[in-house]
Amino acid sequence: MRDAYTVELDAIFEDLAGISRQVRTAVKDATQALLTGDSSIAERVISEDAQIDSAREKVEENAFSLLSLQQPVAGDLRTVVAALRMVAELERMGDLSVHVAKIARLRVPDIAIPAEVRPTVERMATVAEDMVARVTDVIAGRDVEAAIALGRDDEEMDQLRRRSFTELLSDDWSHGVEAAVDIALLGRYYERIADHAVSVANRVVFVVTGHNPAPAA
Repeated sequence: MRDAYTVELDAIFEDLAGISRQVRTAVKDATQALLTGDSSIAERVISEDAQIDSAREKVEENAFSLLSLQQPVAGDLRTVVAALRMVAELERMGDLSVHVAKIARLRVPDIAIPAEVRPTVERMATVAEDMVARVTDVIAGRDVEAAIALGRDDEEMDQLRRRSFTELLSDDWSHGVEAAVDIALLGRYYERIADHAVSVANRVVFVVTGHNPAPAA
């Protein structure tokens, strides 16, 4: 019975890693739609979000089943509760990717990103996608060291967010309010994806060690 229970707990983490992979694809594709003005890619990101939602429901059903049938205690209870919180954050990362795709779709046939801020937005997208990829590995391997490193590396995203505000508030900005709002929202979306990745990584640390990681200095 105990072996079967362990298998079920492991299966939940495998499903979480699978959702994280789906989120990475969503972030990558939403960014491609944003930078190319490709409405078909944007539509795909939006429609495929339903798959992430369904995967979340599966994890929740399995977790609640374990809670009701097995009545886990101590470390096992910690694992199940953390999984429920992690899957909610992963789904939110998928939703944020949809928001990026919707901005891309809204501006078609134009591209939402003015040329002078494109490097900043591209880098934000790259950092966000990298953090999702890394958190996938953290979940799959329950890798505490990698999880802690991910939290420390979030500073670049914060710097990029500040740079994007500097660019759109510059006296040289000539693209109007609409473009400025787009850039402000996109910066927020990518920043929140990164924040959720760090939060998921921190929950993995808690599952493995029983302690929350110390905040970066």
